[in-house]
Amino acid sequence: MSLNVLATLSGLPAEGSGFQSPTPAEFYQPLIGDGPFAITRAAVVILLSVGLIGWVLVATTRRAAVVPSKSQWMTESVYNLVRNTIARDIIGSKDFLRFVPLLFSMFVLILVNNFFGVIPPVQFPTMSRVGFPIALTLVVYVTYHYLGFRKHGFAGYFKSMIPGGLPKGILPLIVPLELMTYFITRPLTLALRLFGNMFAGHMLLLLFITGGEYMLLHGSFGLKIVSVGSFGMAFVMTIFEALIEFLQALIFTLLAATYIAGALADEH
Repeated sequence: MSLNVLATLSGLPAEGSGFQSPTPAEFYQPLIGDGPFAITRAAVVILLSVGLIGWVLVATTRRAAVVPSKSQWMTESVYNLVRNTIARDIIGSKDFLRFVPLLFSMFVLILVNNFFGVIPPVQFPTMSRVGFPIALTLVVYVTYHYLGFRKHGFAGYFKSMIPGGLPKGILPLIVPLELMTYFITRPLTLALRLFGNMFAGHMLLLLFITGGEYMLLHGSFGLKIVSVGSFGMAFVMTIFEALIEFLQALIFTLLAATYIAGALADEH
C-alpha cells in the first residue's frame, strides 16, 4: 500500500496541512452505500477470506496422500493443532470430535482475518470491527448454553454453575456472580478481547506509518531524520502485531473449547 493511500486511510492530507492522527472513523470504510446497510471494506475482506480459506483447504487436501506434500502438511498441522491441542485436550477424548469442525472453522477464520491486518495490499484486520467478534461470540454463546441445558436440564444446568460445598450463607452472593459470569461476563470479554487487540494494534500501525510519512515529506530536516525511527517502530510493531494476531485467534478458540467443556462437565 502506498504512503498516500495510507495517509488517506488515516485521515492525513496527502499534501500536508498539519498532521492528523488516525481516528476510529478510519475503521468504517463504506465502499457501496452508507449507514448500517453499507457494503464496507471489512465486509469485502471477510468474504475474501472465506473464499481464500475454502480454496486453500480444497487445493491442499484434494489429492491427500499418506506421505503428504508440503501444502497438505501445512493444512494438517493447523488442523492437528485445533483437533489435538485444543479440542481433545480441553473437551476430552469422549466428546471432542463433534466440535472440531466448529473450532477449526473459527480458528482459521479469525487467524486469516487477523493476518490480513499486516498483509499488503489488504492491511485491514476484519476483527477490528466489533460486529464480527460479536457474531462469532454469539455462536459460542448459543452452543455452550444449548449443550448445558441439553445435558443437565433447565434447573440442573443452573445448579451446575454453582460450586458445590459452599456454605448456605454466602450463596446469595455467589449465585448472582456465577450467573453474571456465564451469561454476561464470558461473552462480553470474549468479544471485546479480540476486538480490542485488533483495533488497538491497527491504530498503532497507522499512527507510526502516517506519522513517519508526514515527518519525511513535510517536516524539517530534523524531523526527516526522526521519521526513520517512526518507520522502524512500524516495522517492529508489524512483527509484534503478527504474533498478537495469532495468539488472539488461539485464545478465542481455547476459550470457546473451555466453555463447551464446562457445559458438558458433570460437575462445576
